[in-house]
Formats: sequence, structure tokens, C-alpha cells
Amino acid sequence: MESLVLKHTHLAHKFVRSIPKQLEPGILYVSMEYATAIHSCCCGCGNQVVTPITPTDWQLMFDGDSISLSPSIGNWGFKCRSHYFIRKGMIVEAGQWDKKTITAGRDNDKHNKAHYYQAKPKGDDNTYSHRVGLFKRVWHWFLGKREFAKKR
Repeated sequence: MESLVLKHTHLAHKFVRSIPKQLEPGILYVSMEYATAIHSCCCGCGNQVVTPITPTDWQLMFDGDSISLSPSIGNWGFKCRSHYFIRKGMIVEAGQWDKKTITAGRDNDKHNKAHYYQAKPKGDDNTYSHRVGLFKRVWHWFLGKREFAKKR
């Protein structure tokens, strides 16, 4: 695999209530309300990288000065296929993955999600439906269906 040179070496963070329509390169937008972080791909291709903050997706750490996201960002669905870590606002290239490794990583993610949600104690129906509703609102918001997101 050839190495990709990343255009951005760091991301400044910006806490926002909602994600702006136009993303500024080099900025990691964080919406605590929607438990989501988003930025323009660090390779410079212009694709939007959405990272949901959940127990089974990404975890965000804010130390009062900078932000880290874990695990790495693997943009396997983009033409650039960039792969990097965000550590204290710095971008650390993580190297390319081949198709076999990507498939194994995706399978592992599915397994971890299934295990987490099966092991999680069942709350009342309102708690569960609110989480589903929040996900749908965020998803529709990113798809431009903002009127759906505002109704809840």
C-alpha cells in the first residue's frame, strides 16, 4: 500500500450546538447535543468525516485544551482511503489497511456493538426509543432533512 500524505497535521476544535452546512478545513466540530464530531478529511479531499460519539463508535477526550478521538479514523469508503488518529488535536498518520484488514475491522465493530447492546440492561421503553429517535434526528440532520430533526 502506498502512503498518503495528509494535508492537515492538526485540527482545532470548535464546540457547536449544530454542525454548520459548510465545514472549514482544519476544524473539528463537536456537537455534544448530537453526540457527534465532524471534520473535513485530513487528506484534503473535502469529504466530510462523521464520527458518532457512543460507547461502541468513537470516544472523545477533551483535556481543557485539545481533543482526542479514539479509535483511529479509517476513511475506507472514500477514494483517498486515509487513515489517521486525532491525538490532542494533532493528526497522526496510521497507514493504509488492505481489504482483508478492513473487513476484519468492520466485523469486529459489528461484534462489539452486538455484544454491548445485548449485555446492556434493558431500560424502560422510553429510554430506548429516545436513543433511536436521537440517532434518526442526527442522521436526518446530516442528510439535510432538518425539519425532521426539529420536530422531536
